[in-house]
Amino acid sequence: MAIAITAESTIDLPKELLEKFDIKVLPFQVSVGEKSFYDGEITTEELFKLVDNSKELPKTCAHNEYSYTEFFEETLKSYDAIIHFALSSGITSSTKNAFDAASKLKNVYIVDSLSLSTGIALLAIYARKLTESSDNAEEIAKKVQERTKAVQTSFIIERLDYLYKGGRCNGFQLLGSNILKIRPRIVLKDGKMVNDKKYRGDMSFAVLKYAEELVREFDNPDKSIVFITYTSATQEMVNSAKKVLNEQGFENIYETTTGSTIASHCGAHTLGILYFNDGGKTL
Repeated sequence: MAIAITAESTIDLPKELLEKFDIKVLPFQVSVGEKSFYDGEITTEELFKLVDNSKELPKTCAHNEYSYTEFFEETLKSYDAIIHFALSSGITSSTKNAFDAASKLKNVYIVDSLSLSTGIALLAIYARKLTESSDNAEEIAKKVQERTKAVQTSFIIERLDYLYKGGRCNGFQLLGSNILKIRPRIVLKDGKMVNDKKYRGDMSFAVLKYAEELVREFDNPDKSIVFITYTSATQEMVNSAKKVLNEQGFENIYETTTGSTIASHCGAHTLGILYFNDGGKTL
């Protein structure tokens, strides 16, 4: 049985990794003022310039049931079954629409990732590996859904401007972040974003402390794969994260840039480290 692995563009994988793991993507749409575009049509740097020039926050649009139905039906022309990885239901209404579309089709299985960005990618890649030894799409989807509990998804953010404009933090938090150089850590808990820690100082130092604390807190990693994913970053920020991950012995460290959808909610200089925290003994 040919099984398609699909996801929305919030999976944040570059073209070469999408091709390597044979993952199909349904792009989200982003708009700034009167300009609209799909994820991947412009870079995050270009997005931030548009926002700076227009003084308007980007807006993202959830896919409706029809959009998913159309995407699934087209994919089923080339595959016998689909396992679709949806952005966390705690973040977007589009996940419910994906489930509703799948319920009216045969052999389409939805995994609520309870994650975002390359946290979704970890699950999709795991599913692709499972298809190498099984052609039971339903059972694979169930097994991967169970592993969503092990995904460690977190980010450190330089400024709260975008979260503030989007209503995800208050003015006092914004002022403290900008004046005192407080860099909040955002983690996904039960599929929702939670601000649970804060760091101070320039971002390269803050990223180093974030990475060091992260591997101590989530200390049972699947060392076969880890992502460093950012909206934009200095080389010093990336090097700080890599230093810690290399010391921990991660085998494959993938460096990726988010698409416009994730960047629209986090702003520039947001960097995350994402991996399975279950020892990697599930294959």
